[in-house]
Amino acid sequence: MTAGAVLAAEGRWRAARTRRWRAVALGGACFAAAVLASAWIGEVSPARLVRGLPLAWDYIHRTLPEIGLASVGADIAHWMWGFGDWVALLGDTLLIAYVGTVLGAAAALLLSFPAASTLAPGWVVGPVRRLLEFMRTVPTLVLALVFVYAFGLGPFAGVLAIAVHSAGALGKLFAEEHENVSLGPVEAVRAAGGSWPAQMRFGVLPQSLPGVLSYGLLRFEINVREASVLGIVGAGGIGEELYLAVRQFEYQDISAILVLILATVAVIDVICGRLRRRVIGVRA
Repeated sequence: MTAGAVLAAEGRWRAARTRRWRAVALGGACFAAAVLASAWIGEVSPARLVRGLPLAWDYIHRTLPEIGLASVGADIAHWMWGFGDWVALLGDTLLIAYVGTVLGAAAALLLSFPAASTLAPGWVVGPVRRLLEFMRTVPTLVLALVFVYAFGLGPFAGVLAIAVHSAGALGKLFAEEHENVSLGPVEAVRAAGGSWPAQMRFGVLPQSLPGVLSYGLLRFEINVREASVLGIVGAGGIGEELYLAVRQFEYQDISAILVLILATVAVIDVICGRLRRRVIGVRA
């Protein structure tokens, strides 16, 4: 290679490096500008944060129970005075999450096949995907408010809210699972004279079922947490009792209910995590 060729190659390399650094600098500047604009719009103030931290700690301190070494049992019993009622409400919360997840997953599975671009024509895929987007875009709490207004207070509104949102979220995930399957079995069922539903049932579902079950269990974990706060709008469960304790400034009741919710969610997460690992055969 001649000296001129070496110089030309070095010049191209330097030019490429310069363009790359300019792109990085421009991207960094845009990111910084977006962060600053978001902070300004959100009225983020370090001074307010510093002033508010002592107040936040004071609120947390008030929720902590007074437990002495000489009277641990009595103090815990006093702290958890409503244990029986709270556990019953937690049971309602779990049932709301479970029924909502089952209904939502069933609807999602039915909608996921026409939402998969490799399995249905474009004029079907587009509207179904827009429907799924709408269902998962509306927050669960807003859906619960609508259903409380329509059907009254109680767990039914919470079940419907979780079912609708879960159908939208799971429908997209299930459709992506279907799009990744091999089309060989589908073509074999079609060649044997199978209808489109038969192609989905026998050609697609056996391949995507592990992923579908895994996503369903993951969604149940999420819905247990969602159901814990739906009581704020009167949709049943432990959230109603938590909201009442907050409204009445029953600080120690707040911490007791939160501890029970956290313990329940942790147990559900562990159980669902193990089930998911068994379903998909790898660590989740």
